[in-house]
Amino acid sequence: MTALELDGAGRMFGPDAGLREADLAVPAGRIHALVGLNGAGKTTLMRLALGMLRPDRGVVRALGTDLRLHDPHMWARVGHLVEHPLAYGELTVRANLVAAARLHGLGRAAGRPAVEAVLEDLHLERYAGVKARALSLGNLQRLGLAAAVLHRPALLILDEPTNGLDPSGVLLLREHLTRMRSQGCGVLVSSHHLDEVARVADDITVVNDGRLIGSLDPDGVDIERAFFRLVHDDDAAHREAAS
Repeated sequence: MTALELDGAGRMFGPDAGLREADLAVPAGRIHALVGLNGAGKTTLMRLALGMLRPDRGVVRALGTDLRLHDPHMWARVGHLVEHPLAYGELTVRANLVAAARLHGLGRAAGRPAVEAVLEDLHLERYAGVKARALSLGNLQRLGLAAAVLHRPALLILDEPTNGLDPSGVLLLREHLTRMRSQGCGVLVSSHHLDEVARVADDITVVNDGRLIGSLDPDGVDIERAFFRLVHDDDAAHREAAS
């Protein structure tokens, strides 16, 4: 099963901003990483994948459903964290997670154990009674991640998920993503940290200037050098074509 598919999908905000026609598939049970420089188009792609933006070309399918159909049952099987954690500042960590569970379709009987389990998994138990507005940046990020995964989604989309996390938080995230992959979840994750995504990703796609320009081997010896070579060659090719 393909958890996410972009078929010629794109959304431009001008001649040089956005995502051009992109073909991408994220199979169930695999972690697919997007890497690119700032402004390359990674977040635009993720917003398209989550229906936050409508493509001006092509089609986006999540869990086999064309996003133009607006299927609420499909969205209950998706988890995401894009740009900023969504949390109610006046609610405690536990109350925020209870609200997230209900929004994802978990009733009270299923929601309560799911909340307690993710509090333990991401080491948030000691902050369960703390209001979200009082959390450090790293713990707020953990809360956002907990809200994205507590309902065991079939598709998980994370934009720069390690932002603000300390080394122990990064390790917890890595372990959780690995566990979700083994349970059949398809994961799309973006990051600036090539060495970190290489530890968990099955597939790595490079994004540059709104284009998907190639792939990297997660087991490659010098993945950073390979990344910059792809970007440099792509920039050079398009400068030559424009001259």
